[in-house]
Amino acid sequence: MKDATGAITPLGVVVIGLLRERDMHPYEMLRLIRQRRDDRLVGGSRGTLYHTVARLERCAFVTEVGVDRDGNRPERTTYSLTDRGAAAAADWVRDHLSRTDRPREFRVALAEAHDLPRADVVDLLRRRRATLQEYRDELRAGLAGAGERGVPLQFLVEVEREQVILDADLAWLDGFLIRLADLDIPWGVQELPAETMARLAAFRESVIA
Repeated sequence: MKDATGAITPLGVVVIGLLRERDMHPYEMLRLIRQRRDDRLVGGSRGTLYHTVARLERCAFVTEVGVDRDGNRPERTTYSLTDRGAAAAADWVRDHLSRTDRPREFRVALAEAHDLPRADVVDLLRRRRATLQEYRDELRAGLAGAGERGVPLQFLVEVEREQVILDADLAWLDGFLIRLADLDIPWGVQELPAETMARLAAFRESVIA
């Protein structure tokens, strides 16, 4: 479904992730996005959210399942996730989890990676690690060569910073892959204990009530 993933934005992936939990109307989505601080990744504008939901509906990734009104409040349309939408979002996450050229999209893909099988996530992150390792080694060699040529620090400081960030990213990846290989650590909501799921659901409902 590669052609379909082009219609999905990072915010759209987050919306689909919310609808995996249960049917919602956009106001509930907005409340959860802000409470969970997902607005760090995708912003929190009401207008952008409603536009995104409308676009997902046009692509048949979500579908309207009801309209209700509470007192004098405006009507609220509730949406449900379609199989097509779930598959398209999973493809989007797979596509961006191994990429190194789109850091914003990677953060969203990582946040939603729990919807993919553990083995898929391990494979994709290992690919990402290999690419980062190769780039980091190129930077190290470049810095070493520049030092030998006597290039002043002021011309190298940005590259030096990028190398430090890459070192940290690789160290985090190594640690996370070790934890992900531990089958005693749950991965995906289907592996979470029932009491944990009930607690998370109760907290969610308290936020959007």
